[in-house]
Amino acid sequence: MTEQLADISAQIATVRQLGAVVNAMRGIAAARAQQGRALLPAARAYGDVAARAIEQALLLDDTSPVTPMSHRTAPPGVIVFGAEQGFAGTFADRVLDSATSALANSHVFLVGDRTASLARERGLPLAATFAAPLRAAAIIEVAAVLIEAVTTYLDTSGASRIDLIFPVWTPGKGLKVTQRRLLPLDFARFSSVTSTPPLIQLPLPKLLDCLTEEYVFAQICEAATESFAAENEARVSTMASASTNIAAKLETLQGLERMTRQEAVTAEVVELASGVRSRRHRQAARDKYR
Repeated sequence: MTEQLADISAQIATVRQLGAVVNAMRGIAAARAQQGRALLPAARAYGDVAARAIEQALLLDDTSPVTPMSHRTAPPGVIVFGAEQGFAGTFADRVLDSATSALANSHVFLVGDRTASLARERGLPLAATFAAPLRAAAIIEVAAVLIEAVTTYLDTSGASRIDLIFPVWTPGKGLKVTQRRLLPLDFARFSSVTSTPPLIQLPLPKLLDCLTEEYVFAQICEAATESFAAENEARVSTMASASTNIAAKLETLQGLERMTRQEAVTAEVVELASGVRSRRHRQAARDKYR
């Protein structure tokens, strides 16, 4: 009985330690998710500024610029944002499930080591993989690396379609995977309400190239920020479920400990009572034969 009680106590200690780890991971993920959400308005505002600049630049020319398409049959590119780490439930799997059809016959840039590992296990072709940001401050660095990789691919393969696939977490609704066209830009949708063309210092084609690069960079930053926040929100949700299960397990073990302890006390009382009765019987027998 003593050994069983010691074993249960050891299990309780282990579960408590696991609970502390889970709570710590939950707290870290919650802080990172909050950082990501706080950055989203800035990322969107950056994209809006670039879009307005393109709208104003287009006032200088009545003809809408058209991105030249290569006659080479280069596969379209797709940037997929996934999970960098585990402990986020089915987050990585759901991203891949939603992106599988888009990944077929595409030049895939996959962001997130955890999702990349799952993609390889499924036999999905990956052209390049990148580590997803582990902190909010690294989002811009990741976006810059992606811009360079996409630019290199476009230069070597010719102008091609590039899509963005990234997860978005909505409070109360959970995870949704979004697909958005990144390139070529549809300049027809940039319609300005301003009637006065701006003054410029660069040739219009060069200016539009620069503004397009800024706009694309802003879109990648927004997607990376959404993915960063979504991964950590998914981890918060997973750790919350784990914390609930740990609390239930701890309650069960503590109940078992109390029951085992009570059984041990009862057994000891019974043993003591039996010893007292035995002594009384022996004493009565001795008194009888005196």
